[in-house]
Order: sequence, then C-alpha cells, then structure tokens
Amino acid sequence: MAEFSGKAALVTGGTRGIGAAIVRHLARGGADVAFTYASSGEKAAALVDELTAQGRRCVAIQADSGDAHAVRQAVERAASELGRLDILVNNAGIFPSGPFEGVSLEEIDRTLAVHVRGVFVAAQAALAHMTHGGRIISIGSCFAQRVPYGGVTLYAMSKSALVGLTKGLAREVGERGITVNVVDPGSTDTDMNPADGPQVSAELALMAVKHFARPEDIAATVGHLAGPSGRFITGASIAVDGGFTA
Repeated sequence: MAEFSGKAALVTGGTRGIGAAIVRHLARGGADVAFTYASSGEKAAALVDELTAQGRRCVAIQADSGDAHAVRQAVERAASELGRLDILVNNAGIFPSGPFEGVSLEEIDRTLAVHVRGVFVAAQAALAHMTHGGRIISIGSCFAQRVPYGGVTLYAMSKSALVGLTKGLAREVGERGITVNVVDPGSTDTDMNPADGPQVSAELALMAVKHFARPEDIAATVGHLAGPSGRFITGASIAVDGGFTA
C-alpha cells in the first residue's frame, strides 16, 4: 500500500487515539507526516521514533490548536521540514460537557477556538502550500447531526460549524483540484471514551451496530478521502458512527 507515496501530511492532535491512528495510517501508505501535540511530549517522541524506524520522515510540533499564531506556525514548519504539504487533517479537539446554563464564556471561547477557528486558520495556512490533489479533512462528530441527550450543546454546536466550513471551502477550492471533507465519528474506543467505560450501555443503545469503533476505523475513512480514490468526494460529511445517525 503506497497510495500516499511522495505526499506530505499534517495531522493536528496526533499523539493518541484517532489522531495517532491517522498518523500511522498515512505513514503506512507512504506519506511523510507532521503532527501537533499540546502537552504529551513523551508520546509524541515515541511516535516519531516508531515511524522513523519504519523509514518515514516524521515531525512532532508542539502547538495549541486554540492559539491561532501557533496553528499557523505549525503549518509553516510542517511544510518547511517536509518540503511540501498535500494533506491537512484537523483532528485536535476537546470535549466540553455540562448543563447549558453553567457553560462559561471562557468555555465557549476555548471550544470555538480549538474546533472552529483553529481549523479555519490551519486550512488558510495550508492552502498556500497545496496544489492540485490537495486534501483538507476535518474530524467532526456524530453530534453534529444528532443530539439525543443534554449536556453537549456547546460541543455539538462547535462540531456543526465544521459542516458549513467544509461545504463553503469545498466550493472555493474545487476548481484547484483540492477536496474538503469532514468525517463524523461515533463512539470510538480511546482513552477519552473507552469501550469498557461506564456509559457504554447507553451509547450502544443509540447505535445500530452494537460495538464501538476502533481508531483505525476512523483512520481508514480519512485515508480513503486523502488518497486517489477520494478525488471525487468533496463538501461531504461522512458518518462513521455505527448507525448513530441512521
């Protein structure tokens, strides 16, 4: 498998869970990969060592996706160190939750900074380096399409914004041969939401497929969109949610 041979990618939030699975998937396909991380320096270094041992160029960049300047700098460093930039995967995220009345202005600003402004800024910066065949893929959420319980209004709002961003940007860059899509995962077995956690039964009850996704399931869809087979898919929201939104 070498569908990404000669390509360079940047994945935000790439040290664990879905992000790390995406980094590994792209690297296995032949891409050189840069990824950002907020604070997990040891995990970032271990991932770089792992992929370097496999013969791939890999760069870890510490950057807070809520900091617009840091996001721009991360894109520029990735393009500089890898020599080009073909694929941007906006994966970095947080999960605010709690009663609507208790959400603070600080939580609102932080969530929108990471999930919306950070994605917008990263795409702006990346497009300066992308040519025909470029790919911009954001990781959204099944809550952008269905919210079956309370406490996640801010999160759902922020992830829903990615749908509008994706559709609008797809129109703007389609003639340049660049595609823009969003992948909406459902319950995925990560350290943030383990498949043996206390809410498993409630989550499975909302799904058609009665098991959690693996991070690799999400990465596979990202890989399809990022590769040659994704060239005719743009402006789309792809659900990978076990039927949560069916």
